[in-house]
Amino acid sequence: MVNEFNEYVRDCFSEAGEIVIKSMMGGYLVYFKGKLIGDICGDELFLKRTPTSDKLLSDSELRYPYEGSKSLMHVFDSFENKALIQELLEGMYAELPEKKAKKV
Repeated sequence: MVNEFNEYVRDCFSEAGEIVIKSMMGGYLVYFKGKLIGDICGDELFLKRTPTSDKLLSDSELRYPYEGSKSLMHVFDSFENKALIQELLEGMYAELPEKKAKKV
């Protein structure tokens, strides 16, 4: 079953680059060009806090995406603002760490 909200997020964000959404423990993880940028819980997108997201999303609500989460995240709702999405994802990508290699 395709989750409509996930597809909407993918469609809106994919103009900035490769978006992958993976199911994880009742929610979904959102990756941009291989880096984890946020979570989808229910029909809400939560983006990690980075200097770029803190600056560009300063008016957004900060919440924990799920019970037991250790990270406050930005609740994102500006899906129609393509320029914001492009600047946001490019900035976050530069600031987030590279994916850790799996130990053999």
